[in-house]
Amino acid sequence: MQIPAVTDAQELSCDVLVIGGGTAGTMAALTAAEQGRDVLLLEKAHVRHSGALAMGMDGVNNAVIPGRAEPDDYVAEITRANDGIVDQSTVRQTATRGFSMVQRLESYGVKFEKDEHGEYAVRQVHRSGSYVLPMPEGKDVKKVLYRQLRRREMRERIRIENRVMPVRVLTADGRAVGAAGFNTRTGEFVTVRAGAVILATGACGRLGLPASGYLYGTYENPTNAGDGYAMAYHAGAELTGIECFQINPLMKDYNGPACAYVANPFGGYQVNRHGERFVDSDYWSGQMMAEFAAELASDRGPVYLKLSHLPEESISSLENILHSTERPTRGTFHANRGHDYRTHDIEMHISEIGLCGGHSASGVRVDDHARTTVPGLYAAGDLACVPHNYMIGAFVFGDLAGADAAQFTAYEGELPQQQVVDAHELIYRPLRNPDGPPQPQVEYKLRRFVNDYVAPPKSGARLSLAVDHFERMRGEIDEMGAQTPHELMRCAEVHFIRDCAEMAARSSLARTESRWGLYHERTDHPKRDDDGWLHHLDLRKSPSGAMEFTARPVEPYLVPVAEFTPGGGASRHLGEVHPEQVATAGQRDVAPVGSGTRSSGAPARETAASHSPRILELLALSDTEPELPLLRPFLTDPDPAVRRAAVAALTETVPTGTGPALAETLSDTDAGVRGAAAASLRELVEVLPPEEDLSRGLLSALGHGDAVVRATALDVLRALRLGEATAYAPALADPDIEVRIASVRALVSVGALDTVARAAVDPAREVRVTVARGLDTPEALAPLLGDVDILVRAAAFTALASVGCPTPYDVRAVDALAAPSWQVRTGAAAALGAADPRSAVPALSTALADPNADVRKAAVLALLRHAPHEAARTALASAVLDPDADVRAYAARAAAPASAS
Repeated sequence: MQIPAVTDAQELSCDVLVIGGGTAGTMAALTAAEQGRDVLLLEKAHVRHSGALAMGMDGVNNAVIPGRAEPDDYVAEITRANDGIVDQSTVRQTATRGFSMVQRLESYGVKFEKDEHGEYAVRQVHRSGSYVLPMPEGKDVKKVLYRQLRRREMRERIRIENRVMPVRVLTADGRAVGAAGFNTRTGEFVTVRAGAVILATGACGRLGLPASGYLYGTYENPTNAGDGYAMAYHAGAELTGIECFQINPLMKDYNGPACAYVANPFGGYQVNRHGERFVDSDYWSGQMMAEFAAELASDRGPVYLKLSHLPEESISSLENILHSTERPTRGTFHANRGHDYRTHDIEMHISEIGLCGGHSASGVRVDDHARTTVPGLYAAGDLACVPHNYMIGAFVFGDLAGADAAQFTAYEGELPQQQVVDAHELIYRPLRNPDGPPQPQVEYKLRRFVNDYVAPPKSGARLSLAVDHFERMRGEIDEMGAQTPHELMRCAEVHFIRDCAEMAARSSLARTESRWGLYHERTDHPKRDDDGWLHHLDLRKSPSGAMEFTARPVEPYLVPVAEFTPGGGASRHLGEVHPEQVATAGQRDVAPVGSGTRSSGAPARETAASHSPRILELLALSDTEPELPLLRPFLTDPDPAVRRAAVAALTETVPTGTGPALAETLSDTDAGVRGAAAASLRELVEVLPPEEDLSRGLLSALGHGDAVVRATALDVLRALRLGEATAYAPALADPDIEVRIASVRALVSVGALDTVARAAVDPAREVRVTVARGLDTPEALAPLLGDVDILVRAAAFTALASVGCPTPYDVRAVDALAAPSWQVRTGAAAALGAADPRSAVPALSTALADPNADVRKAAVLALLRHAPHEAARTALASAVLDPDADVRAYAARAAAPASAS
């Protein structure tokens, strides 16, 4: 291709420029547009399927749901997880605004798990606080957001330019005024003038090199190459916490998350090769990763995610999540090895390093409105340093950025010509050297140096060597060759990776202590130094072009945390950080000395692969936001592939009448079309109006011969409160287990518990377990306490923990502590938490010696409910020495209630 002239640039103009079409970027664009601003959304891929959210999410990690958690508790939790280095004003925004964001997402059609009564099914994964909110249809989140962007009123305000990659934010008079980039398909040079710029480009996931050696086989989304980090830095914004890396546990040889936090509510957990839990940390943090790494390297390694002990229904549920929403290739990976969760636990390992503000604390410095230190420039999502912000936090800060940026209108001055020229040179230089070293080779070398010299454990000498290598590689990167626009994009990404690598090395050199566990472990400074380093470490590009640092004291907390007492005060200017002397080993003129003085089940939704011209016609029609009458002919087309495509179009556009149309399609003659309609109804259940036509169609579907149709009809009727017990009850006799389970849940939702109790004799244990979870009195649960199946008995005893365990049921629970099955003993221990302490505490104290760790853990949790009684506190004190990490951690709460609050 030819190099375009700088003067031939396509110039775009907007009030608010959003760079990055992922989680935070889409929300920022929507909010700014809702406030009347003209928005330009640039995405180097395609907004429909870009960003880390493209494959969806299986759950929200930080939802503070009223009645289940308190914002201040969450703020304190994150403060501890990040070793005190936190701007609590930013974390508190997520804590206080997260629930309203959940409700906003629900109004868009995102589905969060709820129980039969419509309450959020919040799970406790970490030992302190219940913040995890599962998303059973989480794979569709990005599709839902894209649907919002395409609403007619949004399309009038939001211009989306896909395949346009910015490389520099443009500044004038000290503020952001636009960006420069290029089209990754045509190679056209593009400049943008804007009143405000919002960076939402995600983490720097392509920093360290995966153990597999594959450039794009990273834990994080590999398209996130640190674009925003580099653009913010060169625009003069401050970045902070860059030395606090992101490192994750993952599946060995797969580089996908093992998802212990997903498996935990089902009863899965991390263990060493002896089956012992070993993690003492309460929250997912660098300290937890340090424990993980130590166990992995010891004679107790390898480390596993233990699932093989779980019942079939739990494993099936996990497969549905882990093999679809998380990574569709995961099931194939296991199958190719001949492994199955029923027979093999999952070997785990450690990921490569990356930078991430939302999962660790390494990002662009922002305030509580997502403003950076450059006026008019904002950062949100994983790029912004708001520790452990995760998905809901990315949405919250995208919303904050869009709202604040909406105060600006388009910049009308001249764009800074030299900055435009410099950006043009960065983009097109590889075309002048088409036979130069190819990007994959240069990138591999660069990231190999990251692994060799920057990954922890860190030392001043290795970090200094890293700085030398990264400086030298500037010239090698400038010599890369390219011949196509796509190759230009990859070359530009290598520049970003090099900038991030240098920031990571120099920041790690500057912080002369160890903190955040494995994330910043300095072997030459092994201790945490709160006196000297309870500071944020900020970096910026000085006017001379050098990277300079400032140690900024942590401000006094809004929510006190006993372990840390920041006092604020003046910042300490550190200036440039110079590497150590590493050219020679020791001083050149000193002789060597001795060293004596010194560690899915569910298949993915089918996409239409037919070459029918009707499908092409349908795709073109979908882009015009068609009303239902225009789509109806496709829903009745003779070709099932066309009908399936029509269901997909209906789901994406959601015109008036979508619900009844999908319910009608449940009776299609083709199983694939019926399955697509069922999946769409579940996906859209939060946004479908509970109209009479929909109710009529769903009630009719209850008699269909397809079990998938019947189960879907029951679930949607329940969720929309459209059915009554008389409609639900006949399904208790359905031949399909999933339909009977759906019937039980529907009956529970309308309070028909007498009818539910009749299902206590169902031949399927999965149904009886669901019955146990739905009943609300000990008397109703009584028959299930003596069930022949151990999992049903366990579920019934566990239910007593919620509904109460009076006499004589406490006697039955005490007797059940001697049952052969550990599941029953676990449920019995839980039940005794709701019993009279005079009978419960002695039995629970004895259960602390049970050979099964889960039974001991349940006993500790039950004793915590009796903590006002001295005998319970005495028993808990003995459990702090238990060999199991979970048991120890929960028992310690009785001794230190302040730190567990």
